[in-house]
Amino acid sequence: MGQWLEPSRRSDVPPFMVMDVMAAAARIEAAGGHVIHMEVGQPAAGAPKTAIVAAHAALEAGRIDYTSALGIPSLRARIARHYRDAHGCDVSPERIVVTTGSSGGFILAFLSMFEPGDRVAVTVPGYPPYRHILTALGCEPVLIETTNDTRHALTGEALLAAHRKGPLKGVLVGSPANPTGTMMSREALAGLIAAAEDAGIRFISDEIYHGLDYAFPAVTAAALSEHAVVINSFSKYFCMTGWRVGWMVVPEILVRPIERLQQNLSISVPSLSQIAAEAAFDGAAEMEEIKHGYQENRRILIEGLPKAGLAKFLPADGAFYLYADVSDFTSDSFEFAKQMLEQAHVAATPGLDFDPIHGRSFIRFSYARSLDEMREAVDRIAHWLK
Repeated sequence: MGQWLEPSRRSDVPPFMVMDVMAAAARIEAAGGHVIHMEVGQPAAGAPKTAIVAAHAALEAGRIDYTSALGIPSLRARIARHYRDAHGCDVSPERIVVTTGSSGGFILAFLSMFEPGDRVAVTVPGYPPYRHILTALGCEPVLIETTNDTRHALTGEALLAAHRKGPLKGVLVGSPANPTGTMMSREALAGLIAAAEDAGIRFISDEIYHGLDYAFPAVTAAALSEHAVVINSFSKYFCMTGWRVGWMVVPEILVRPIERLQQNLSISVPSLSQIAAEAAFDGAAEMEEIKHGYQENRRILIEGLPKAGLAKFLPADGAFYLYADVSDFTSDSFEFAKQMLEQAHVAATPGLDFDPIHGRSFIRFSYARSLDEMREAVDRIAHWLK
């Protein structure tokens, strides 16, 4: 073929490995095997009943139209109310942007905040699309390792040390974090934001796992700074992954630039998803029951995996992940995950997806499935490792 058909260099990003694991698991299931899915961060439960009812009513009404590029005004107001109710902080609905999941939020944030060539700090281990999206947009992700000493939270000192090596334009952190499940205390988050802003480093907070906190309440960056960009989603706590609806809280100066970008990139977020998302807030009691199930799953793994032979893992403060050290068994977590899937029919994600530096020593387990599946997973892993 002619060279004019060659893919662009910016498209040459690594795959999101968890999707490849899902595909391998699907092949086993197609052949009749029963796989326990611990590879993907997807709740086993569906959307709140309130969201489903609202979506049905909207479909019965007949018209599903474009909305404002910033989102349906009533949904933006409802999200603002959520910040008052859950965090005790006032956020103007004018500063809220509805997005196509958190993924759309990352793209809008990076495009509105950074120029090609800008260096943006992300932690490792960390969510791989942070790095991949930045790379595709022409920015340079700067990897900062986290350690046990800080419970795998980024510190102001570590951020400024990286900044001295080469000026940073931004930093992105998540709490609760993926893949570790670790969380930052209010003091730690406030200190990091202050260090970033004092150095002129723009701050992005990924809060997609807010609501799924077990060790202590999660803190929003919106309560600590009006300059921070907050990204959240209905995917995790509200179990609405496939609806593809999330939101951002942005400084006033970014509202119009992000609106222009959204107008051109997607026109608007699907209106049916927005209608369902607004109603989802009224299903919080249902979601809390699901959260209690995650807590029990967490207990099963924390107690059961050490008996199975996996005794070293990071603090599982929130989200629904456990990041386990498998270095006693392998120096190749990809091969470990492959064999565990093929032989024990337990699907998990190799740490290389999240950490190109030390990921060969780690496996991420998602505990968003049923209690019975978690018990069965522990039994299968124990039998396999014997």
